[in-house]
Amino acid sequence: MKQHCNVPVFIPHLGCPFQCIFCNQNKIASSRGIPTRADLINTIDEHLDTIRTSGENIELAFFGGSFTAIDRKLQEEYLSTVQPYLKRGQIGSIRISTRPDCIDDDILEVLFSYGVKTIELGVQSFSDEVLKASGRGYSCGDVFKASHLIKSSGFKLGIQLMIGLPGDRHALDMESTRQAITLAPDMVRIYPTLVIAGTPLELLFKQNKYLPLSLSEAITTCKEMFLQFQQHDIAVIRMGLHPGKELLSPGTIIAGPFHPAFGELVEQEVFKEQACRALAKYSEDKELNPELLLLVHKQDISKMIGHKKNNILYLKSRFQLRSIKVKTCPACDRDTVGLAIEPESEPLFTLTRKEFTELRKGGQA
Repeated sequence: MKQHCNVPVFIPHLGCPFQCIFCNQNKIASSRGIPTRADLINTIDEHLDTIRTSGENIELAFFGGSFTAIDRKLQEEYLSTVQPYLKRGQIGSIRISTRPDCIDDDILEVLFSYGVKTIELGVQSFSDEVLKASGRGYSCGDVFKASHLIKSSGFKLGIQLMIGLPGDRHALDMESTRQAITLAPDMVRIYPTLVIAGTPLELLFKQNKYLPLSLSEAITTCKEMFLQFQQHDIAVIRMGLHPGKELLSPGTIIAGPFHPAFGELVEQEVFKEQACRALAKYSEDKELNPELLLLVHKQDISKMIGHKKNNILYLKSRFQLRSIKVKTCPACDRDTVGLAIEPESEPLFTLTRKEFTELRKGGQA
């Protein structure tokens, strides 16, 4: 598979018509002002100098603000600046992020004419109660309307969800997941809510009126959402905020389930459960060898082993094994767990992610 690369352009807090309770883009992106045309050209050129893939796999991505809510002239200035790179084949497409209530037919027609192919909506939740408590300024109905317009106009649809918002709970997160699946987005991002300095949420937190999720709670909820999306072949392209230098600067994160490798922690939990299912399924017919070998794709090694070998220690204890080794398996696809016994390196049994999610759906051990 050819490598996909983004050229990220940040437009912090530009175009946002509301002050969301959790948001302080000016704090997170304090070193970034509103990019000028020259800034945009410099950003593109600097990234293209370091990217080693064909232009068709390179995407210019406007992040950090509500792109379609900014002044139309500025939108078109940004988009027109990218056109020479598109025409020369140095960049293949453009991606934007925006709000559900800032999408209509006219806007989509403009975006399409400039080569925008992907639109990500900052949905956050499909609960009107949570949206209102978070100061989002739109309803679940606006989300569905915008999503249908985007897909019917030929764009790829991305949906961004947040967990742990004020008024939120696990059941609502799972309902948001189900609602998102009905829209069949091309991709999803999941972000745990963090308490950022200078936000209304910080004040609520200090007044003991808001309690953020623990890291363990956030991982558990994201794991369930992630597997639901995978079961429906919807790509989850990110879990957790990008640990940029602004976010990591002292005093920015006041509280909340932040970890620089949050997505990796979620996937480690997925692999742990998947390995448990594989071992349990295999042992239904055959006795487990006390010295077991787990086989995975080379890119899944760390996910299978777990942080500080936690997955290996857990599996050894649960299944009373003397040792478990993890090795790469050329025959194993991504997200597959194979079982073998040394010195053999061919799997005696495999459990793919699709098979795993079907087992979970059926409630089988």
